[in-house]
Amino acid sequence: MSLRSLFVDFNSYFASVEQHEEPELRGRPVGVAPVAAETTSLIAASYEAKAFGVGTGTLVREARRLCPDIAIRVARPERYVAWHKTLYEAIEHAIPIARVGSIDEVACELVGRQRRREVAEQIAAQVKQEIALVAPGGAIRCSIGIAPNEFLAKTASDMRKPDGLTVIEQADLPHALHCLELRDLCGIGRSMEIRLHEEGITTVAQLTAASKLQLRKVWSGIEGERMWGMLRGAWLPNAATTRGSIGHSHVLGPELRHAAGARAVLKKLLVKAAMRMRREELLSGALAVRIRFVGHDLRWERDLAFDPTDDSRELLQLLNGSLAPGRHGGLPGPVHAVPLSVSVTLMRLVPRTQSTGSLFASTQDAGRIDALVDRINTKFGYNKVYFGGMQLALQHDAAPMRIPFNRIPDADSENEAAHSTIAAHEGAASHDPLWLQSLNRAKVLAESAHRRREHGHNGTDKKSSF
Repeated sequence: MSLRSLFVDFNSYFASVEQHEEPELRGRPVGVAPVAAETTSLIAASYEAKAFGVGTGTLVREARRLCPDIAIRVARPERYVAWHKTLYEAIEHAIPIARVGSIDEVACELVGRQRRREVAEQIAAQVKQEIALVAPGGAIRCSIGIAPNEFLAKTASDMRKPDGLTVIEQADLPHALHCLELRDLCGIGRSMEIRLHEEGITTVAQLTAASKLQLRKVWSGIEGERMWGMLRGAWLPNAATTRGSIGHSHVLGPELRHAAGARAVLKKLLVKAAMRMRREELLSGALAVRIRFVGHDLRWERDLAFDPTDDSRELLQLLNGSLAPGRHGGLPGPVHAVPLSVSVTLMRLVPRTQSTGSLFASTQDAGRIDALVDRINTKFGYNKVYFGGMQLALQHDAAPMRIPFNRIPDADSENEAAHSTIAAHEGAASHDPLWLQSLNRAKVLAESAHRRREHGHNGTDKKSSF
């Protein structure tokens, strides 16, 4: 009776939908790209393509080299969103959904006799049957994990793919996890893995043997204790989170890898972050600016502190001041270096109602202008009204919607329909929060994959152009 969570994870979801709707693609390698271009990265790959080493982050042209038979399809968010609704209605014929994690993941809570293993496995089988009824042909499949808590159930769903079913009971812990790598566990990324290694924890076996105090130290707080409990099967409610920062980053296209291009993209990212901040009724008291350069491992960084504000013009002035030209007259940073990626992050966030404002602030009500611009852009499409310094970024459709994948975004505040290539073709579904969340997760994975590939190809610590 230790089982309390059933987690459903659809396998290669975008590619599977394409295979289902185009039966001749079934059994064939398929890749899904955000736009029709050889230089873009795949955001999904079918299992047939993965067998050739093709995956999220693979350049389209590289995918064709690795797998000449691969079929490349441009992403169709309206179909993925529609199937999301159909498939989740099918799941609810077998068990109520407790939480939607993303466009291809749901968590269900087991209650009463459902917590018995044989009953839970019957429910899992029914989930697969219901999916097969609405999507006959076997193209759309899912892997299911069953465990004492959602964290372990999600982990279990990843252990056997595609079309798997894995059950982890309390008695199986912790040895059932020892076959995994640290990065296989949700919540452990590259940075956390490094911190664990510094603490002498390099395997999951060592992680499960670590004390609560050790993990609290690694996670720098209560999240370490939560991890300690979840690894042991504790049923813990999802932790309440508070907004700590709002930011955006973008890898520059070749046409923008110069000082003017980097500046324009940084301004666009900052204005977008400021708009999001105003929608959440927050003010920022700090700004972090980062620039990475081709062939340089170290990035240029600048952190600014100021009185809390949400005024886009004031923030842009601060950004301009931080980007004073370097010795060579271009961007700050290495002489004659080519910018590769840029990011801005608004920090020290406070609710608007908890800030008295600065005694030295201008008496002019700048907030009225920002509010008017926000209303226009929300109603008619993002960047219908914009600052002139963003023009170059807009001309090249740079820095489109980028949503942190650890939250469900507000689609209205990310509406770039007038400038997003996908949105121009797909309509309102392009702004569906779950689609945006999943697309951004794929982009983050793609960027990481490219950085690892460039690092490996060069044989040095330097990063080069994509």
